[in-house]
Amino acid sequence: MSAREENPLAWTVEEACLNAWPSRRQRLVGGYLLRASGGPSRRPNSVNPLPGLRDEPEAVIAACEAAYAELRRPALFRVPEIAPDLDAPLERRGYAAFGRSLTLLADLATLDAASDPDVALAPSPDAAWLIARAALNAADAETSRVYAEMIRTILAPKAFAAIRRDGAVVAMAYGVLDRSLVVIESVGTLEAARGQGLARRVVAALLRWGRARGGRAACLQVVADNAPARRLYAGLGFDREFFSYHYRSRDPA
Repeated sequence: MSAREENPLAWTVEEACLNAWPSRRQRLVGGYLLRASGGPSRRPNSVNPLPGLRDEPEAVIAACEAAYAELRRPALFRVPEIAPDLDAPLERRGYAAFGRSLTLLADLATLDAASDPDVALAPSPDAAWLIARAALNAADAETSRVYAEMIRTILAPKAFAAIRRDGAVVAMAYGVLDRSLVVIESVGTLEAARGQGLARRVVAALLRWGRARGGRAACLQVVADNAPARRLYAGLGFDREFFSYHYRSRDPA
């Protein structure tokens, strides 16, 4: 077992990220959490390891394949560095690796305390926030419905940040406070408003919100080859690459 696998903070971060992006349908399978929310998002529609003892990989893979077949969804496995048990068995079964992503951490102790009057925070998203999110991702009605349901199932304290222009949301993100961790999700700026530092401002506002409620660190997950996003987050103090993960599927398209 590697040092990362043994690190309790890694599992705390992993758990917080799962809680911040929950699935409306899930099932425990031999020390893994099979998630099936529907929609195109990978994380809430994949098999994720849990800390502690886990069953023999071949049996887990077979059980998960059968469960996804019943749902008429392709089997999708998320393999973090802290629990790589399924990686080699999946490769032998013809599952291709793709979507490498990084889990980044930031210390909130040195965060700038100055507030930003242009960033509005709310405990739930309004219609304009959801419309902007859908537009940013070119989401259809079903994908938007699944996303809205996901947000409603978050049980930890949460805040939705927005910058508006002429009444419309042009930049948004949300944060979830899971114990002393602030998880940042759904960061985006509409194309017409990019290049103005708005994404940085909504994330900074969420970090301040979390720190004011006892948060000591923040975490987020970002696609490894998304260079602009990584530069943005590095500028906000997310300069620690804690662990990576990737997906495996027989049909990674």
